[in-house]
Amino acid sequence: LPYRSPVSMAMRQTPLTCSGHTRPVVDLAFSGITPYGYFLISACKDGKPMLRQGDTGDWIGTFLGHKGAVWGATLNKEATKAATAAADFTAKVWDAVTGDEVLTLAHKHIVKSVNFTQDSNCLLTGGNDKVLRIYDLGKPEAEPQEIAGHTSAIKKALWCNNDQQILSAADDKTIRLWDKNTKEAVKSLSFDASVSSMEYIPDGEVLVITYGRTIAFYKAHSLDLIKTVDAPASIHSASLHPDKDFFVAGGDDFKLYKYDYTTKEEMESYKGHFGPIHCVRFSPDGELYASGSEDGTLRLWQTAVGKTYGLWKCVLPGKFT
Repeated sequence: LPYRSPVSMAMRQTPLTCSGHTRPVVDLAFSGITPYGYFLISACKDGKPMLRQGDTGDWIGTFLGHKGAVWGATLNKEATKAATAAADFTAKVWDAVTGDEVLTLAHKHIVKSVNFTQDSNCLLTGGNDKVLRIYDLGKPEAEPQEIAGHTSAIKKALWCNNDQQILSAADDKTIRLWDKNTKEAVKSLSFDASVSSMEYIPDGEVLVITYGRTIAFYKAHSLDLIKTVDAPASIHSASLHPDKDFFVAGGDDFKLYKYDYTTKEEMESYKGHFGPIHCVRFSPDGELYASGSEDGTLRLWQTAVGKTYGLWKCVLPGKFT
C-alpha cells in the first residue's frame, strides 16, 4: 500500500454541496486556470445551466434561454465562452462573463454534447440525430460541416490531437475516432454495453471511458487499450487526475470511488449524494473533483483531505474545538 500519513487517514472527507438546481445534474465541466481562478459549469434537466467559481462552488450566474433539459455544458479554457446542448433541439453559445446568449444553433433533434476547439473558434456538437456537426463561430450563418456514421444517438463528442481529430461515443456501443478534414472514421471500438461517459486528457493523450461497471483507459491516438478496472456498481462517469496517479468514478450506488491508477486498487469510497452520480471531473489544478447527481446537487470533494484549499481549512486531529 502507498504510505499514508496517520493524519490523512483520520480525516473525514467533507464535501461542499452546491444547491440551486431543481432536477438531476447530468453534466459538468471545468474551465482552465485563468487570472480569476477557474470555473465550473453544470448542465441540468431543469434547463438552467449554472456557472460557479470552481474552487468554492459559489454561484456566479445562470444561463437563461433553453426551453428544455440541458444535457451537455462546457466552457472554453479561458472561461470567456460557454456552450450548452439541450432537449429543445438547440445548442447555445454564451458570453460567460456577461451571461448573454451569443448564438443559438438549431438542430434536428435533441443535442447531447458540445465542445470548443482550443482557440474557441469552432464548436463541435452531437446528439440524437446521430450526426457530428462543426460550427465556425465566426460565421454562424454558414452551414456546419457534418460527419455521419454513427447508427444511434451520440452521447459525447470531443476534439483531440490538437483539434485535428474527433472522438465520439454513441448509443450504438461504439467509440469512433474521426479525421476532421476527411470526415472519415480512422478507428473505432465496439463494446458489449453502451458507453456512459468519455473524458479526453490532452496531456499524454489518454481517453477515459465508462461502460457497465468498467472504467477503461485507452491511448487516444491509436485507441489501444491501456487498462481496465471494474467497480462494485454500474458507473456513469470517471475522471483521471491531472498527475495520472489516481482516478475517481461514480454511478448507480451513490458513491464516489477513488482508485490508484498504477495498481488499480480502490483507495477510498465516499457517500454524500442521495441519488445516482451522473458526472464527475477533476479540477484543472487537481485539488478537487466535482460530482453531479440525480439528487439535483453538485458536490466538491477534496483530493487531499485535510489540506487548506478553497473553503476547506486544515484541521489536525485533537485540535477540534
